[in-house]
Formats: sequence, C-alpha cells, structure tokens
Amino acid sequence: MSNSTQPRANCGEAHNHPPMHVSITIAKFEYPGGPPALSALLGKAAARGEAAGLSSIWVMDHFFQIPNFAPPETDMHEGYSVLAFLAAHTQRVRLGTLVTGVMYRHPGVLVKTVTTLDVLSGGRAWLGLGAAWYEREHLALGVAFPPLRERFERLEETLEIALQMWSPENGPYHGRHYQLQETLCVPQPLSRPRPPIMIGGSGEKKTLRMVAQYAQACNIFGDADTLRAKLAVLKDHCERLGRDYSAIDKTVIMMHREDPEALLADMAKVAAAGADGVILAGMDLTQERNFEQLAQVVVPRAAQLPRS
Repeated sequence: MSNSTQPRANCGEAHNHPPMHVSITIAKFEYPGGPPALSALLGKAAARGEAAGLSSIWVMDHFFQIPNFAPPETDMHEGYSVLAFLAAHTQRVRLGTLVTGVMYRHPGVLVKTVTTLDVLSGGRAWLGLGAAWYEREHLALGVAFPPLRERFERLEETLEIALQMWSPENGPYHGRHYQLQETLCVPQPLSRPRPPIMIGGSGEKKTLRMVAQYAQACNIFGDADTLRAKLAVLKDHCERLGRDYSAIDKTVIMMHREDPEALLADMAKVAAAGADGVILAGMDLTQERNFEQLAQVVVPRAAQLPRS
C-alpha cells in the first residue's frame, strides 16, 4: 500500500500513475524450530522486508490454517497479535490483515483493536475486512456463521460503525444487526483522516460496490483478465456513486516466485490490467536471498512497470 491515505489525482497517461508498490502477506507460521523460534524469525523478516522497500506487510486473519495452504492442524496465530509484534520491529511499513472476517470480532471491539495498532505503530494500521467464508473455524470455535446475505449486511454495518467511531460523532449506532449505545473511541487513530480501509474479495454486486462507497483499497485474486474485468465493474460503481476511481488502491494477491524475472513478468501483466500494487503470498521468510531480490530487483523494477 502507499503510505499516503490521501486520494490520488485522476491519472491519464500510464506514465502519470504512481509507481507500482510491492507488499507481502504472511500466511504460514510453521517454520523450522517451531513456536520457540517464530518470534525471532518474524522480527527479522519484518525488518528485512521494510529494508527491501515493501510498502506493507499483511497477515492472514484466521484461527485455523485454510484449505489449499496446509491442514487445519498446522500452526496458526491470531492476526492482530502478530501485527502488534511486527509493529515493534518496524518503523515505516504499513500493517494490516488480509482480511478480517466480519464475524470474528464485534465491530466496536475490532475498531478499538485497529485504533490501538494505529497509535502504537505511529499511524501505520490498515483495516482489512471481508464477508468471511471459512465455516469450519467459525463452527469449531463457536463463532456465529450466518448465511452469506446476512454476513454482507454485517460487513456494511461494520464499515459504518468504523467510520462513525473514527469521527467526532460519539452517539449511538442502530443497525439491523448491531446496536451500540456509544461510539466513543478515545484516543482517536493517528492516521489522518483515519486508518485506510481495504475490502477483500471481488463480488461484483456487493463487495465492489462497498469498495467504491467505503474503502481506500481493494484486493482481488485472479489473473490479469479477471482483474481487468473486476476493475471495470469497480469503475462503474465509482461513477454511479460519484467516487474518484483513481483514489482507490487496486491491489492483487499473487504467489511469490523465487525467480525475480518470472515474478516481474507476472507483475507486468497485472500492472497492464490496472493494478496499483501486488501483495506476494507464500514467500519463504527463512531465505535471506528472497529479501535481497526484492530490494535489488523486484521493488525498483516494479516501480517502473508500464501501467494502464
């Protein structure tokens, strides 16, 4: 993510776009040495990532490991505790979850958690939100998992609550699903005007409409053609709502590749499709050469990629 939360100017020619930025997401917590070695590994990786010029570091917000990554019995840690730890080992890089399922935490508690992270990190927190999907961990831990329609309703109410709590308005909030008697949030975040919001997912009717209405960033998974099609829908929502499309940071999640040339080729495709930034998943944090390649090759050359 860009360190600035201010809306970007409307861009015309490709060379006027801000440089493409590169981030990573941490989705794996099982490494040699096990839990006793994890804190040293994460602290070193965060410092190396910041030195390499990463824009942001994200963590997967789940309580069980997700399918297609590893078995659910694989090590998994609570996302905001990890982000607080990373904040203590960095100075510049922004921090967020990719993304928090809306049912995991009551909205008021979630906003207080993100506010605390923002204050203690010196104004570097993102609020990442999504409608949630991993039914197994909800049911296993006793977290409600209502039908998808209701989860989207709760997602929108959570966004409204966050914006109210990060404003001078301390009065009640009365929604269909959430009722708050006071939306007091003291202290307020250090980020100005407030911590930026990322909404994950690419549903065309609801998710991308909420991005246009509430968020400073979206995150989309898919190839360049998928990205191009989804961004066209997002642009339509922005035009309908009177939102500046260029003010939204369009990011795509992409699997890390140890061959920097192959990775840059992948990045070039999504840059041409309209991506402002790439969030790399699956990078081996134990390999110093991966961070060296980011610093020396990937980050500087990604900034020069032609953009649509």
